[in-house]
Amino acid sequence: MTEDQRFASTRPDVLVYQTEPLTADVTVAGDIKPSLFISSSGTDSDFVVKLIDVFPDDYKYPEGVKPPETSAFSVFEPGGYEMLLRGEPMPARFRSSFTKPLPLKPNVATALSFDMPGIMHTFKKGHRIMVQIQSTWFPLMARNPQKFMANYQKATAADFQKATERVFYGGKTMSAIVLPIQRR
Repeated sequence: MTEDQRFASTRPDVLVYQTEPLTADVTVAGDIKPSLFISSSGTDSDFVVKLIDVFPDDYKYPEGVKPPETSAFSVFEPGGYEMLLRGEPMPARFRSSFTKPLPLKPNVATALSFDMPGIMHTFKKGHRIMVQIQSTWFPLMARNPQKFMANYQKATAADFQKATERVFYGGKTMSAIVLPIQRR
């Protein structure tokens, strides 16, 4: 969970949204509330939302602070580091109820809203706030066959299929991530 998320932000199947460098500190305190409009060419899919603190490219450790070693041969360089603060998967089949899963209608915009566990973090001046949205987080969570099943964990190799996922971002199907900003 502490792995630098730059590897994911360069993948073509990961949506990345980020602010410009912040002009002042921003403190987030409380639950994060993704409110997405999504679709899939399949009848089920997972959507993973990640909140990330992006360090400035020229970030240096304060004088006297020893950076952690990543191996016997290198020292961790934090410039541009994408620090994962919170990540949460949401299976679309549970969008209305965790006890009565429902299939998606293929290629139809569908609301997917949920709460992510709370956080208390200050994004420092010069850092960026980033959100990544992806459809898989394997091996941290089980793969989704992209097909609605009573129990996706019993899927066989034949059940898995390719699917095209969409996240909508305008008009009546505008997606948003609501952050609880602490006012001073």
